[in-house]
Amino acid sequence: MKFILKIIKDFPSYLWSGWGSISSIFLFFALWDLGNQLYGNLILPSPKETILTLISIITNDETITNVLITIKRALIGFFISLIIGTFLGLLAGLFVTTSMMSRPIVTILVGMPPIAWIVLAMIWFGMSDMTVIFTVIVASFPIIFVGALQGTRTLEGDLKQMTDSFNLSFKMKMVDLYFPHIFSYIFPSWISALGMSWKIVVMAELLSSNEGIGASLAIARSQLDTATALALVVIMIGSLLLIEYLILEPIKREVEAWRN
Repeated sequence: MKFILKIIKDFPSYLWSGWGSISSIFLFFALWDLGNQLYGNLILPSPKETILTLISIITNDETITNVLITIKRALIGFFISLIIGTFLGLLAGLFVTTSMMSRPIVTILVGMPPIAWIVLAMIWFGMSDMTVIFTVIVASFPIIFVGALQGTRTLEGDLKQMTDSFNLSFKMKMVDLYFPHIFSYIFPSWISALGMSWKIVVMAELLSSNEGIGASLAIARSQLDTATALALVVIMIGSLLLIEYLILEPIKREVEAWRN
């Protein structure tokens, strides 16, 4: 409870520290507008036109439903891969034999293109939610697994010997040594896997679903409606940024306060 209250208390200062990120976003919009002037609205609609289109489609109940479906699929797949990948990664890091046995499997999962998994999932599960969720799990699992594995394997033996020599309790070892070190590896892998989930879910929906942002993108593509396509992309990016910077990043700052 104290941890959550501390995050809420420090949240305004965290927002104030984000001016650098906001300035980079404005620079991106400036380059976007330059691209519009060079290539025209068919290739790259202006930020103003895209924002107006965005406002018009987010007031549509069907769009809101599709956004919620996509977010639901992405989060289900992400959390399943987070739980399984973290557990198996920590387990593999504790045992050398398990680590060696898992290495070729992870290599196969990383090396196989997501589009191939989508095709296989369509054969196995048909045009269902499971096709999209399965693809998200397979694509994000190895990222989390490797992060947890590296976090466990890189624990310094000297530090463990020092804690043993001072007869520290198991709780102190976990809170002050093991958890901060492992978390510094796991958390970036969670962020990377979250971004991967957002990209994969849209691609899977575009190819294998009649619902969600991906399906809406497929319709916009068939109609050469670039403004709507960009507006849908902005929705997905915006939802990802909100989850990452308003929820995950403050947690990371509090947990890694020891670095300061």
